[in-house]
Amino acid sequence: MPNQAWTALPNGNLDWFNEQVYNYSGYAEGSLDGAGWAAMVHEDDITTAAARWAAALKRDETYENEFRLRRADGVYRWHLARAVPIKDEQDNVTRWIGTNTDIHDQKEAAEALEQRVQERTRQLMQAEEALRQSQKMEAVGQLTGGLAHDFNNLLAGISGSLELLAKRLAEGRTTGLERYLSGAQENARRAAALTQRLLAFSRRQTLDPRPLNLNKLVAGMEDLIRRSVGPDVQVEVVQAGGLWTTKVDDSQLENALLNLCINARDAMAPNGGRLTIETANKWLDERAARERDLPPGQYISLCVTDTGAGMTPEVIERAFDPFFTTKPLGQGTGLGLSMVYGFARQSGGQVRIYSEVGAGTTMCLYFPRHHGEADERDETIASDEIEHGHGEVVLVVDDEVVLRMLMLDVLQESGYRALEAMNGPSALKILESDQRIDLLVTDVGLPGGMNGRQIADAARRTRPDLKVLFITGYAENAVVGNGHLGPGMEVLTKPFEIAVFGHKVRDMIDRGTWLGRIGAIVPIR
Repeated sequence: MPNQAWTALPNGNLDWFNEQVYNYSGYAEGSLDGAGWAAMVHEDDITTAAARWAAALKRDETYENEFRLRRADGVYRWHLARAVPIKDEQDNVTRWIGTNTDIHDQKEAAEALEQRVQERTRQLMQAEEALRQSQKMEAVGQLTGGLAHDFNNLLAGISGSLELLAKRLAEGRTTGLERYLSGAQENARRAAALTQRLLAFSRRQTLDPRPLNLNKLVAGMEDLIRRSVGPDVQVEVVQAGGLWTTKVDDSQLENALLNLCINARDAMAPNGGRLTIETANKWLDERAARERDLPPGQYISLCVTDTGAGMTPEVIERAFDPFFTTKPLGQGTGLGLSMVYGFARQSGGQVRIYSEVGAGTTMCLYFPRHHGEADERDETIASDEIEHGHGEVVLVVDDEVVLRMLMLDVLQESGYRALEAMNGPSALKILESDQRIDLLVTDVGLPGGMNGRQIADAARRTRPDLKVLFITGYAENAVVGNGHLGPGMEVLTKPFEIAVFGHKVRDMIDRGTWLGRIGAIVPIR
């Protein structure tokens, strides 16, 4: 027979090899009996071959293994060894019969094919990465182009209003100035809203998360949503009983929910339809969490479902891209869903789209469960009138000259003593003196090698009770403290209304003034 053949006793000792084995190996006849067969097996394959042979003997099952056998010229070639047990009428093994088949050429061909497949896979991955990079650059181009277009429009309205305002004042004409003031303010508010959407998309907005019950939040918005979507849309709210608490920024979540509802309304135009807002508790296992790109665990879902036109897979894939919109020109910025996505991800959650063309769309927000009670505090809207101080000293640190000037003017006109610094080192000189300071107002991002958090930490080494108000337009959470601010520290996001700034200063000072009066480390002057 052309194959190498061999036999073994029931205990596994090999007792015969045919001429093909001896011709191939060059060993003398009989020298491979017993344990001698190991002499022709590659040393790296002996352990595996012996273990599998022992397992086959123990179970009286077919033996099969691949190993390298040394040829007479010293070259090793791959062989497939296979042996079957021969049994008597009582099912006892009486002998083993085995063969060794040369598979070296096939194995080399398979390895070469595998290498080609790996190389092809690597090339495809490189091409895919290049495509992703190209798509990223396209998205950046859309982002910058759309941003420049929108801001140019807003700035034109602001600068034009201010220019005409200055011209009228120079001419002594005061009639009708309110139009220019209101126009500039409105465009400034729209620019601030656009900036917040961009920050939300980039997950850099300043968030103020607190424990919430989403059922209560949705109930509080129901009337606003009904008015926003109009009479042609039937609104249904389905609230889960025993809904868990989650910890998110309530105002940003309200904006996201309203945005989703307005998108749903537009998807059902012009005939209207049914809009369903639903809350639920979700326990995501490994598979469900992987599908949503989230860690396994407990989540709260907030879903908005419409009966509109639905989305194609291509639209779903691009829905969260900045400035991508399917709405007619002038009816959408294309930042709404990207803002919702950025907010959800920054909050530790996710947003997913479930849609079928002609059957409607469901947008689901997922937020991690918070183990604790919901925050039931009541939010009061501050009036436009700025509360006055009583000579308290406020140190303002900001490198923006105009903004620093405005804050100083507001503070001084409101009865405070205002000090100023443009960077960290100059602020520390004041803070390390014996000058009375009731509140530190500092920008987070500053030149001079020190950020606002570092200034505050340095100041509190000598003034442990110092109140600190961080102001920032770009929320670097690591700088502010990953949301973990110390007692007496708060954050105000730029741009802010002057009244809000004034109320925040008054509120923080009122909550800390008595500490300084009964046991101040720094002498009051």
